Amino acid sequence: MAKRAGVHEGYLNGKLLAAMPTIGDPRFERTVIYICAHNEEGAMGLVLNRLVESLDFPDLLTQLGIDPGGFGDEIRIHFGGPVETGRGFVLHSSEYLQEGTLQVDDKVALTATVDILRDMAAGQGPRRSLLALGYAGWGAGQLDREIQENGWLTLDPDEALIFSEAVDEKWDQAIAKLGLDLSKLSSLSGHA
Repeated sequence: MAKRAGVHEGYLNGKLLAAMPTIGDPRFERTVIYICAHNEEGAMGLVLNRLVESLDFPDLLTQLGIDPGGFGDEIRIHFGGPVETGRGFVLHSSEYLQEGTLQVDDKVALTATVDILRDMAAGQGPRRSLLALGYAGWGAGQLDREIQENGWLTLDPDEALIFSEAVDEKWDQAIAKLGLDLSKLSSLSGHA
């Protein structure tokens, strides 16, 4: 049975983060991150707009001993973040649920089992998905501090943005969704 992410006031489960131009960490410049879990112990999310160019889905399946089948050649592998980069996660539409799936909200779920990769290879996976290696993680209170220090902008989830194939356009789309003028963003840093 799938688990449901606890949604508590002040936590960002299911929200998107867009890095401010002043983020100061090259690993996160111009990134958009989907927050899968956020609570008093910390936060975990997946970068939505960076690809792993050195590996494709059929190669990954072969490495895992899974028959690549005839499906999934178009599935790209994302760099989910700098933590546990050898671990895979599939962010996906919520009609696909299995044991171990974390249902983040009504439309999006997260599964980190080999079974979902088998289903995707067989053409029986979720309707929409994003496969990522690694994740972005924050310790207790760390994400809240980074937001207060103008490192991140938060925005409501957008399924089209999350699962868009236009990886290079996601950050611009997220900023546009907020209605911000990019030329003025860097001047916002340090102002309340």
